[in-house]
Amino acid sequence: MNNFAALNLIDPLTQALAEVEYAQMTPVQAAALPAILAGRDVLVQAQTGSGKTAAFALGLLSKLDATQVRLQGLVLCPTRELADQVSREIRRLARFIPNVKVLTLCGGVPLRPHLASLAHEPHIVVGTPGRLLELIELTALPLKALTVLVLDEADRMLDRGFAPAIAQLMEHLPQPRQTLMFSATIPPAIRAISRGLQRAALDVTLNVESEDALIEQLFFEVEPAQKLAAVTALLLSYRPESAVVFCNTRQVVRSVADELMARQFSVLILHGELDQREREEMLVRFANRSASVLVASDVAARGLDIVDLPMVINFDLAADPDTHLHRVGRTGRAGRRGLALSLCSAQESPRANLIKERLGVALRWGRVPALARANAPLLAPFITVAIDAGRQDKLRPGDLLGALTGAAGLPATAVGKIDVFPTRTYVAIARAWQQRAVAGLRAGKIKGRNFRVRELEA
Repeated sequence: MNNFAALNLIDPLTQALAEVEYAQMTPVQAAALPAILAGRDVLVQAQTGSGKTAAFALGLLSKLDATQVRLQGLVLCPTRELADQVSREIRRLARFIPNVKVLTLCGGVPLRPHLASLAHEPHIVVGTPGRLLELIELTALPLKALTVLVLDEADRMLDRGFAPAIAQLMEHLPQPRQTLMFSATIPPAIRAISRGLQRAALDVTLNVESEDALIEQLFFEVEPAQKLAAVTALLLSYRPESAVVFCNTRQVVRSVADELMARQFSVLILHGELDQREREEMLVRFANRSASVLVASDVAARGLDIVDLPMVINFDLAADPDTHLHRVGRTGRAGRRGLALSLCSAQESPRANLIKERLGVALRWGRVPALARANAPLLAPFITVAIDAGRQDKLRPGDLLGALTGAAGLPATAVGKIDVFPTRTYVAIARAWQQRAVAGLRAGKIKGRNFRVRELEA
């Protein structure tokens, strides 16, 4: 019964699931999807990476009438990064439903482009509460035809202080509607919101301990002055294909990144001072294996969505246990095992004790391995090439793959992940084929047209 075929989905969704090789439902999908498809409200406690995005995306798309150019589904997210990932997953599953328009509306960018994009009503909107409320107050976001509301990572939205904006936004939403809430934790505040927004909601709580068991955690007592050497030694000793190093401030992000770059690691950084385009590019490049290490502040703790991330390192212990769990939850996802290593100075011992209380088990302590300077640094297998064209130019992944394996002469194995955005496309190229790929794309044409091509070096 865990096979998607048991759900009797519409043919375009069945085709999309086959295309992305989704056959068996994850536990959260098996528990929640039948009720979602039946029109029930649901309140789901599920860890990130458990398949919840596909669960509510399939629910949204199953109810969608694409022939009616009306806003029918609304998804609230706490961050731009998460909103972008949710939008991409919805588009992936909607690819065989003709003319579905999915719009991402988040703060941090000018309002005017969003107003222009709403001139033609979308079918589904994914966004952050503050920006959506702005658009509602300008009467630019039409809500009369809305049938499904999703609150994704509801606990994190409360952490970010969105509760007043959410309350205001709800006053404008029509009834009746289906309301789906997903949260990694369900404290009393989330249950209070559920009671106010949902009707006889099905409560789905997964066995969180079984998912946490996939993540091995180790703590290392390290003095502050020795942390840079320690993080280098851990990376050289464990040699993960990729790792995220979390720091508490952007200044520490820069110093850690500078140290690793000096040792010739392939490194990217992610923190709050980057603009939206820079953050998008960093996440795309890390996800497509164009960097081996991402050094990040907590802006990435919820937005980062890499299915196969083998390691997380906490350079600084997080200020609270929940943030620690969100960081650690970037690894060990979708049934894969992960490793979380945390550096702890004497001054951070109180934080370690709070994490111990939160986990309910004794922390495992290890010893930092000796720094092996002879070991080769972690070099990423790919580099990223950016093409200044995207969905608005009708560019598809197959068009770019054809140009690279055709006129440019690359083998298909040299072409990695391809990400298409509205005005840009990013493609991962095996390092050995970097020069030939760039030269071929600049000399040739894609879909009969010339576009600007840029190399993005880590």
